[in-house]
Amino acid sequence: MMKSAIKFATLALFSMAVIASPPSVPAYAAGGGGDPPSAAPPPDTRSAPKSTSKSKKKPPKQSSSDDDAFRKAYRAAHATIYERNDFAGAIEQLKALGRDDNADVANLMGYSYRKLGDYRLSQAWYERALKADPNHVLTWQYYGLWQVEQGNRDQASYHLTRIAAICGTACEEYRSLAAALEKPPGTGLIY
Repeated sequence: MMKSAIKFATLALFSMAVIASPPSVPAYAAGGGGDPPSAAPPPDTRSAPKSTSKSKKKPPKQSSSDDDAFRKAYRAAHATIYERNDFAGAIEQLKALGRDDNADVANLMGYSYRKLGDYRLSQAWYERALKADPNHVLTWQYYGLWQVEQGNRDQASYHLTRIAAICGTACEEYRSLAAALEKPPGTGLIY
C-alpha cells in the first residue's frame, strides 16, 4: 500500500511539473510524425465559403430532429460496441452518421479499430478526435491505452498528464490509464 502511495505521489508531482511547463510535443502526441496511413479517415471535403470579407459565416443550424436522429444513431453504435462487442458493426454505424469531425464519433471509431487490432487506423481516428476537440478526455484515455498496448509508456504518461490537466486525478479516465501504467511492461494486457 505504501509503495503505491509513493508511486502515486511521484506521478502527481511529475504530472504537475509537466502541466506547469509548455508541451514540447504536438497535442496528439503520436509517434512517427509522418503522413497518416493511406487507409486513414478521409479528409473533410467540405469547402469553406468563398468570401472576401474577414468575417466567418456561421454554419447552417441543424434542426432538432437532425440532432435527435444523430443522438439516437450514436447511442445505437455505442450499444453495439459496449453491449455487444460488435466493433465492425459499430464502425459501419458510425460511418453512416456522416459526422467524422465529431470527437465522440472519431473516438469510438478509433476504439473500435483498436479492438479489431488495426492500430494504424485506430491512431488516425484518435488523432482526428483530438483535432476536433483537444480536451476530449475519453480520447486521451483511450489513446493512452493504445500507447500502453504499443509499448509507448512515455507517450502514455504524457496522455495521463493531459487527462490530469482536463479533469484532475480523481476522474475515471485518469484512474484507468494510471492503473494500466502501473502494470509491468510486457504483460500482454489489452485494454
